[in-house]
Amino acid sequence: MKYMLMFIGDSEGPEATMAPEDLQAMYASVGEWWTKHSASGALTDGHQLQPATTATTVVPRTGAVTDGPYLETKESIGGYGIVEAADLDTVIAMAKTWPASAKVEIRPIVEGM
Repeated sequence: MKYMLMFIGDSEGPEATMAPEDLQAMYASVGEWWTKHSASGALTDGHQLQPATTATTVVPRTGAVTDGPYLETKESIGGYGIVEAADLDTVIAMAKTWPASAKVEIRPIVEGM
């Protein structure tokens, strides 16, 4: 089954106040995590996203277009990964090893539509 991991950060979270060398070490750990799970075949795709300030939101029913995220929140999705795993427990175990302080939201992907 496929799952999407969404890495949710907080604009006022620990990364905002980390020393540059600590931030660099955290990103190195994230790179190692990504490489490990990609090499195992579990992590099949994913990308880091530009900051929420670069977002554009479209409301199809009204045609409204606004700059930035639609919801008022400090949290935003900083990136995502697509994982193939036998079950949710496997993905939860993987998400628990995410080295950044972000939250990780897991959602099953609808397949075969």
